[in-house]
Amino acid sequence: MSEVVRLERHGDIAAIVVDNPPVNALGQAVRQGLKERLNEAANDDAVRAIVILGAERTFIAGADIREFGKPPQPPSLPEVIEDMDACPKPVIAALHGTALGGGFEVALGCHYRVALDGAKVGLPEVKLGILPGAGGTQRTPRLIGAAKALDMILSGDFVAAEKALSLGLIDEVSKAETPLEAGLAFARKAIDEAYPLRRVRDLEDEILADRGKSDVFDDARGKLKKTARGLFSPHKIVDAVQAAVELPFDDGIKRERELFQECVESPQRAGLIHAFFSERQVGKVPGLKGAARRPLISAGVVGGGTMGAGIAVSMLLSGLQVIMIERDEESLARGKATVDKILEASVKRGKLTAGSKAAVMTESFSGSTDYAALSDVDIVVEAVFEDMEVKKGVFAQLDAVLKAGAILATNTSYLDVDALAAGTSRPSDVIGLHFFSPAHVMKLLEIVVGDQTAPEVVATGFALAKRLGKVGVRAGVCDGFIGNRILATYRKQIDYMVEDGASPYEVDDAIRAFGFPMGPFQVSDLAGVDIGWMTRRRLDATRDPRERYVEVADRLYEAGRMGQKSGAGWYLYSEGNRRGAKDPVVENIVVQERAKKDIEPKSFTPEQIQRRYLAAMINEAAKVLEEGIALRPLDIDVTLLYGYGFPRWRGGPMKYADMVGLDQILADIRSYAEEDAFAWQPAKLLVDLVERGENFESLNK
Repeated sequence: MSEVVRLERHGDIAAIVVDNPPVNALGQAVRQGLKERLNEAANDDAVRAIVILGAERTFIAGADIREFGKPPQPPSLPEVIEDMDACPKPVIAALHGTALGGGFEVALGCHYRVALDGAKVGLPEVKLGILPGAGGTQRTPRLIGAAKALDMILSGDFVAAEKALSLGLIDEVSKAETPLEAGLAFARKAIDEAYPLRRVRDLEDEILADRGKSDVFDDARGKLKKTARGLFSPHKIVDAVQAAVELPFDDGIKRERELFQECVESPQRAGLIHAFFSERQVGKVPGLKGAARRPLISAGVVGGGTMGAGIAVSMLLSGLQVIMIERDEESLARGKATVDKILEASVKRGKLTAGSKAAVMTESFSGSTDYAALSDVDIVVEAVFEDMEVKKGVFAQLDAVLKAGAILATNTSYLDVDALAAGTSRPSDVIGLHFFSPAHVMKLLEIVVGDQTAPEVVATGFALAKRLGKVGVRAGVCDGFIGNRILATYRKQIDYMVEDGASPYEVDDAIRAFGFPMGPFQVSDLAGVDIGWMTRRRLDATRDPRERYVEVADRLYEAGRMGQKSGAGWYLYSEGNRRGAKDPVVENIVVQERAKKDIEPKSFTPEQIQRRYLAAMINEAAKVLEEGIALRPLDIDVTLLYGYGFPRWRGGPMKYADMVGLDQILADIRSYAEEDAFAWQPAKLLVDLVERGENFESLNK
């Protein structure tokens, strides 16, 4: 008998229990166990109904990720589900926790589905670059119609039990204490009232209503042109659901498997699965095992500007008590108003109730102009102006009033965390927490570890990231840490390309075509042209004289073109036009700057722009890894995916480099070095990996 699937007898009802912790994943042993136990119960004359449920905290949360990329082992999941579907006795899925992916396909293969209140179901395969391959695209539209099925499968979002009931995905929401209790109660009704075997494959009403209505699928494909630009599997999902409507069930299942296999063989699947694994691995930081987390009940935020207010909101929504500090009452009032405005927007979007918002503002949030108000908080995040002397002054005041064991965190984007720590009496309590703007929305949180930062402080930083719903990435101390340091390097290369002949708009078009949601010049306008100008001024004193410097962006700043906030930057903005329009004024500035340096412009193809952009990114990322600023390639991938818009389906820059081939990346760098040897110095790590025939993935420990 399989150890991970057991059969329990409750009178004339058999309960098949999946017990494969932690999430009852559908590995080979579970599939085999389900098949054997189902056969045993089906052939037992004393059994009149069968309940399938999961042990511990969930039903079946999906496939076993340890089997990803390996040859499939029998029995296949479709084969197991076919046995459930064909069983001559009522089979009831009793759901609790999550029933996702293959787990929900198991439930769809049962004759009835009962869920505990709070359970969630879903088909999130699209997020891994695949589609439901065990009948999910064929059975779901038979229950809820093609349009709703497409919405569910294309989003990959979870559906709560009550909504699943209203849609028709499940048959009952139970108030029972356990899934066993709920399943047995439903099975008893099925026996006593002689419920028919309601096989989803045989349901026709929704299918017949959709047959011949091509507009459902035309509309879905039209939306995908905007929402899934460059993605492969969403289009195959539409094809599969259309097959469910137009073909007999068995033919539809066959078509689903064909489309599933096409997705499996797509490079996008490799990128998306790498992103999936990396997000789960990034918080498992080497050297932190056993480090105790410090308690987090209350927090302080110094600075009530856009960033400080966003950080405060993020903390408030996580349940922390928050005290905001500002330099005077007027600034404090503005900071509180910004927090209120952000929370009110959440109310309008339905993410927060008006009552909850009022409770947060009155019970969890307060402010002061006196640092002494922070004397008892567990952590303080400083979010003041990006100036080392200003920040040192704030840290000195915090050091004087905070209790022993309180964590001092800086939200700096570039500055030296060790220098800030050195100015305190407690350097082991100092850490960088680099939030990304808007802080209450962006998921990335760089956790910057100084030379003396205590392991328990780092562990607490990761615990805070998880509590805030963010993805924490460990970074070492250098100018810009992981993300902004790499950004500064590839940003220079696009400036060089513009000065050499490409237009800013050609660059943005090429980078968007690669899969980024915005081009780099659009991003500059969004962040503010003045931000880039201040960064360049900060680095003036340390800039190597051999480094090429492009002044086009300086001319924009001098002309008052600060980006979206001023109505003009690299693009020209008007009311209602947030995307911006190409501006001949900018193109003229570029022409003038080229003329000053006697540069004869040359043309760049989109591919040439992409290759330079990515080669610069990957080369600097390799240096960041080589220096220990990032511990693993996956830390860099997650940083660029969550903070800089790198297309998720490409896996991140390090995964992309592996897929292209490190030898190709190195060859590009060496060819560019013939034009500018200073800017294109190959990372030693990249050279070594190519010489050894290895890749970045080999360094993900």
